[in-house]
Amino acid sequence: MALPINITDLVNGQAIEWERLEFKKGWNPEEIVHTMCAFANDINNWGGGYIIVGIAENDGRPILPPAGLAPESLDRIQGAVLTLAYQLLPNYFPLLQPYVLQGQHILVLWCPAGDNRPYTAPITQGKGALRYPYIRYGSRSIVAKDDNLRRLQELTARIPFDDRINGKATIDDLDLGLIQAFLQEVKSDLYEESKQIRFSDLCLNMKIVNGPKEALRPLNVGLLFFSRNPEKFLDRSWIEVVIHKDKTGKNFSEKYFKGPLHHQLRAVLDYFKNNVIEEIVEKVAYKAEANRHFNFPYEAIEEALSNAVYHKSYEMDKPIEVQIWPDRIEILSFPGPVPPVDAQILKQNKRIVARDYRNRRIGDLLKELHLTEGRGTGFPTIRNAMKENNSPEPVFETDEQSTYFLSVLQAKEQIITAVEKVPFNNLEELSHFLNTLSDQVNDQDKTSDSKESEILKNALARLNDQASDQAVQIIESQLNDKLLAILNVLEEPKKRVEILEHIGLRNHSDNREKYLDPLVNLGWIEMTIPEKPTHKDQKYKRTIQGEILYNLIFGIK
Repeated sequence: MALPINITDLVNGQAIEWERLEFKKGWNPEEIVHTMCAFANDINNWGGGYIIVGIAENDGRPILPPAGLAPESLDRIQGAVLTLAYQLLPNYFPLLQPYVLQGQHILVLWCPAGDNRPYTAPITQGKGALRYPYIRYGSRSIVAKDDNLRRLQELTARIPFDDRINGKATIDDLDLGLIQAFLQEVKSDLYEESKQIRFSDLCLNMKIVNGPKEALRPLNVGLLFFSRNPEKFLDRSWIEVVIHKDKTGKNFSEKYFKGPLHHQLRAVLDYFKNNVIEEIVEKVAYKAEANRHFNFPYEAIEEALSNAVYHKSYEMDKPIEVQIWPDRIEILSFPGPVPPVDAQILKQNKRIVARDYRNRRIGDLLKELHLTEGRGTGFPTIRNAMKENNSPEPVFETDEQSTYFLSVLQAKEQIITAVEKVPFNNLEELSHFLNTLSDQVNDQDKTSDSKESEILKNALARLNDQASDQAVQIIESQLNDKLLAILNVLEEPKKRVEILEHIGLRNHSDNREKYLDPLVNLGWIEMTIPEKPTHKDQKYKRTIQGEILYNLIFGIK
């Protein structure tokens, strides 16, 4: 029966870490039994691993195309694997599946983490051989000694929660449609077989049920991914999203994302794509091209949320909490990171590699779906995405007892001060800026009797021939006082009524057309919700060019 994994992704290390793969050019029972023992002991809670016979390796990487196995040897080797399984104590049986890859026959041994650690294997093939527990160290299998042996002994009877049987559910609570959709998405050969074999055999082969055949029960990981309502069996196993309308914390709405774990994750990410993430284009006066960025980079959100889904404890009845504020996103999960990662390590700006994983099976399925990598790349990915977007550094936080884990992604500032980003070092730069603004004025569809527009045109024409200090004086003397007052008051976005009241006018459409619209048309101020001009939360703010003009008038004295 085929394995629930795409063989091409497996061989190329795209779904499983290299440390969990071992390639053998030919059949070598002594080395293979040691690796079976190491994967069964699973000292890092990675979820075991895979032995691929028929592919040579170089420094732990496959040499392709495969060397291949003789077709007539496959039955003999599979029988030999059964013999090796009885050599392990306690006995341990991997799942076997022959494949044809690039025209060559290979054999894959799937060795999930065992339920009866520690396992031991004979050091050599032969009677009376000494027995030792083996573990994985990098891409090699070694004898567990000293601290590693103590760690392994401490793992006795410790099965990660996601790999435990759930006594509240029955095999009928698993959904065939969800299982087949998963197999089809990952392009597993098991998808076609799933249409013909018994449902219980399918679940056993996917390692999502356990127990005696007459009373199979789902594992927690099976319920989380392949039950329509996992929250029935695992309390509060959903994602809560709180959307704050402002910074006070009093005006907010809530959304609950339930269902299979990967469906939840994708639904929340889609919500971010469609409702939160915005591309912002900044037209800089002295540059031909515009600056483009996002308020929040999607890659950082995806990685932070996937990490929360991967690493939270589903044994605790606490959901993942996502708080969306106007200026930041907070993702909170419980408990905190697994040791040795602690509050101090999180503050260090470097790659963090955890020794243990809390949810080995959840991680495997997320990696199969390409929703996470699980290779210690999460923090660097988030930091790099924020850096490339010119966003503030992300914040990762826990307490001394590691009771929670918080990721904070700050929004990129949409208004950049002209003094910091667009300095005028000489008259030539100032002249170029003014020429750009002149072109914009000339492009406006203004009526000939627009007094404000004519004042601005005349001021700009005269500014091209003046030094910067003279330019300030001319703008102050020629520009309409009320337009200057509007530019001055927009230190932060404000509603129309606030702006007009500030300059002593009623909140009337005539005043908007006379004082606000000209500045919008000139590109010096803009609406915060331009696609809905009459929106109740509509505000006005200075554009980057408005910032430059403001600093030119009020900042250069």
